[in-house]
Amino acid sequence: MNDAIQTKIIKTFEEIKRADENGVEYWSARELAPILDYSSYDSFLSVIERAQESIKNSGIKGEDQFHKFASVVRNGGGREKVISDYKLTRYACYIIAQNGSPTKEAIAAAQMYFAVQTRKHEVMSAEIEEIQRLEARKKLTETERKFSQTLYDRGVDGKGISEIRAVGDQTLFGGHTTQQMKDKLSVKQAKPLADVLPTVTIKAKDLAVEMTTVNTKGKNLQGKSPIKNEHVTNNQEVRALLKKRGIVPEELPAEEDIKKLRENIKADRLRFRKKKLMLWNKLGRQLPKKHNVGL
Repeated sequence: MNDAIQTKIIKTFEEIKRADENGVEYWSARELAPILDYSSYDSFLSVIERAQESIKNSGIKGEDQFHKFASVVRNGGGREKVISDYKLTRYACYIIAQNGSPTKEAIAAAQMYFAVQTRKHEVMSAEIEEIQRLEARKKLTETERKFSQTLYDRGVDGKGISEIRAVGDQTLFGGHTTQQMKDKLSVKQAKPLADVLPTVTIKAKDLAVEMTTVNTKGKNLQGKSPIKNEHVTNNQEVRALLKKRGIVPEELPAEEDIKKLRENIKADRLRFRKKKLMLWNKLGRQLPKKHNVGL
């Protein structure tokens, strides 16, 4: 394909991209059709139908990708006319391109453009969840540091702090000790249990520890026994809340080790940057240094 033609088509995809009232991006089927070299909207509808069937067969809800709506337009005489249209998601456009005529240069450009856009969204969505888990783990580390300092200031030695933290875990995990949970989740002895826990459990631990810290200060608790009782009660309350919502901490599977997760995010960003660079080269633009700059 001629690079100038491909660049022009790709830039046009960007120009006609819209956003709804919630900021969610979409493309109008009627605007997309001529760009993909379909002379009539009716002929383009057959491609949309094939794409809808393809998505349906993959188990994805088609209505989430193809939103039918009506708009009002004016003809040459100034008279208004109501026409039907589709709001197409990025993924819908990608599937449409896959179902379009492979002989059309515009279809080839669309396949590349929306493949990169779709992958970008997938990477960002997955990364958001991973970053949330990393942030939760970082927050728990800081909360536990303050917790230990609070207990130390109130007459609890290192051994006592370890005992209180251990009984908190045992309460949260329904009687399972920290070591038993490590064995259950195949965690090495030297590895912190929290490094493989899912985000919801990390946040549950963080909440229980934070509550104990706050109440220890608020109730002016001194010594190991009253603080230990307070920590057990707080973990019981947090566990009860989780179970009420159908979440049983000790039954949740282990997730990617935090250290490995950081490495994966770095590698994913590098891989996506390379793919993104290919598209930006087609656009004739220099890729910004920051990974999160959108097209």
